[in-house]
Amino acid sequence: MKLLGALLVALSLLLPGAWASEATRTCIFQTLSESDHEFCRGDLEVIYPEVGDVSCSYIPKCHGYRQKLSEEWKQPRVRFPWAKKNKKYVLVMVDPDAPNRENPRLRFWRHWLVTDIQGSDLRVGKIKGKVLTEYSRPKPARYSGYHRYQFRLYRQSQHQTISLSSEEQQSLGTWDLKDFVEDFHLGHPVAATQFLTKNCKD
Repeated sequence: MKLLGALLVALSLLLPGAWASEATRTCIFQTLSESDHEFCRGDLEVIYPEVGDVSCSYIPKCHGYRQKLSEEWKQPRVRFPWAKKNKKYVLVMVDPDAPNRENPRLRFWRHWLVTDIQGSDLRVGKIKGKVLTEYSRPKPARYSGYHRYQFRLYRQSQHQTISLSSEEQQSLGTWDLKDFVEDFHLGHPVAATQFLTKNCKD
């Protein structure tokens, strides 16, 4: 028995993670593949509880993070450290992979749209402005693979009023993001990022 006890102690020292619980096990956030990583530019940060900045990464299944993202966590803090304090911005969050990446017939699915965000707030991660679309949690369907959740930040003209048409307000899917950008002369995003996740049961 003493020999067995000694062996168990030795194993616990050599393999400290052998009996580690889910709560103590290290959870690794993988960086996106090169092709998906190219979308991320401008140091835009997307910050959720427990995990911090998830920009340009895969959301892991460990610790129930995918489930919390889909069912519990509210809107993230979005921070852009290079925002001009006296300028206004538009934040767009979309899923270009609805219902799946192979057949995205519902692209773009609008998850969040806020205009008139002051640069001074954006620099500290406060998204306060005119909400045109309330935040909707990422909820990819089962067996639909990974979905990209993209955040695009545009500069807004100081006295510009941005709105959605009645048709756009009635539907979140198949949103024509290109037309929206062109209609309000938003140009190219000043910063953009994305994270990938899939159904928490997959």
